[in-house]
Amino acid sequence: MIKKKTPEDFEKMRKAGAILGRILKDLGKMVAPGVSTQDIDDEAMRLMELYSAEPVLLGYHPEFAPRPYPAAICTSVNDVIVHGVPNEDPIVLREGDIVGIDVSLAHEGMFVDSAWTVPVGVIDALSQKLIDVTREARAVGIAAAHAGNTTGDIGHAIQSFVKPYGFGIVEELCGHGVGYAVHEEPLVPNFGKKGAGVRLEVGMALAIEPMLNAGKKQVIFDEGGYTVRTRDGSRSAHFEHTVLITEKGPEIVTVF
Repeated sequence: MIKKKTPEDFEKMRKAGAILGRILKDLGKMVAPGVSTQDIDDEAMRLMELYSAEPVLLGYHPEFAPRPYPAAICTSVNDVIVHGVPNEDPIVLREGDIVGIDVSLAHEGMFVDSAWTVPVGVIDALSQKLIDVTREARAVGIAAAHAGNTTGDIGHAIQSFVKPYGFGIVEELCGHGVGYAVHEEPLVPNFGKKGAGVRLEVGMALAIEPMLNAGKKQVIFDEGGYTVRTRDGSRSAHFEHTVLITEKGPEIVTVF
């Protein structure tokens, strides 16, 4: 069931989104050779405590996973698409890596979700293009998120934008509703047909999050139940914003 938010809920989501944006920006500034994913997770916890935000991923137990999630955030390095666990076998970042930082939090009872992929020092041209195209694909998807349009319109816009670049669009994972919980209906795929899917209405809130692979679109799921990787070992990038569907159009609340 899709749960539309009240104007008061939207105000709380704006506050939560501003906090998340500040946290993501600060975590991105940490990224450098020699920094570990454990370091980033520890700082995320410190910042959430500072801003009185709840790290809702910590202990979260989705149906698909065999155990609760053990960290505050997700850190996805190089060929990891999403859900890399930062504090189990922490990875020390190296020059030329890329790392996706994905943060979900709650503040005043409302949930928001955002992610970006950050270069570690100087990276190769293909990795930079992958990051740039994924970031722009998010913007293209958000631009299609108007009341009266559909989730298929969002997916079609992303797919059409990405196609000329030849990057693989991950199909097993997608965006989603957000606000009263980490994940809500509707699902928001990053591919689709115009007019298909769920009709968008004022009061809905969506996490729009394209995930692109430098190689093919196929993925593999680690046995631990969370980490998702590219099947061909190519790099992957992930960008996400929480977006409110308003009478004036889509409104990003996790911008920084």
